[in-house]
Amino acid sequence: MTDVAEPPTGADLGGLKLAAAACRACELWEPATQTIFGRGPARARMVLVGEQPGDVEDRQGVPFVGPAGRLLVDAVEAAGIDKASVYVTNAVKHFRFTPSSSGRRIHQTPDLSHLTACRPWLAAELNVIRPEMVVLLGASAAKTLLGQDFRVTRQRGQVMPGPAGSGARLLATLHPSAVLRTPPESRDEAFSGLVADLRVARESLR
Repeated sequence: MTDVAEPPTGADLGGLKLAAAACRACELWEPATQTIFGRGPARARMVLVGEQPGDVEDRQGVPFVGPAGRLLVDAVEAAGIDKASVYVTNAVKHFRFTPSSSGRRIHQTPDLSHLTACRPWLAAELNVIRPEMVVLLGASAAKTLLGQDFRVTRQRGQVMPGPAGSGARLLATLHPSAVLRTPPESRDEAFSGLVADLRVARESLR
């Protein structure tokens, strides 16, 4: 049963954020601290879409402020992109986790049902912003807009057409958390790959 199944028609980003806080389209709202909506300029030319908020984001109420978020800022700046000009959000708006015996909350990848439940909110954000480029960070974000058969490992760094009528182009790349999980001896290479993909996205805006 859902309390809010569809984003309100004609709402701006502020209105969407308020409405999303009441969404019960899947079960993730209940254990999570709060709904984590996107942030950034309402007319951003580039939108970065991650998977879901993490533990730090769930507690602070802001996307991309944990370790992966800090690495993303470094990658965005290394790619020559003004971080203040970019809108950041997630495909899923609640933190999915499993509590451990020590009290830590262990990240769990969202299921297809969670991606499907949250997709209208992401679509509504993009419809308000009307970006020229949408960068999909990781498999979950990519599958939300490109389908379940899309593989980031095979098709990353390629500029692709967005949904019909959107005027946007899409590019998929690694999620910054994947860079953090890379063994130390290979981490610089993984980070450089993320930066290179972001540069491709930046160049497409010219």
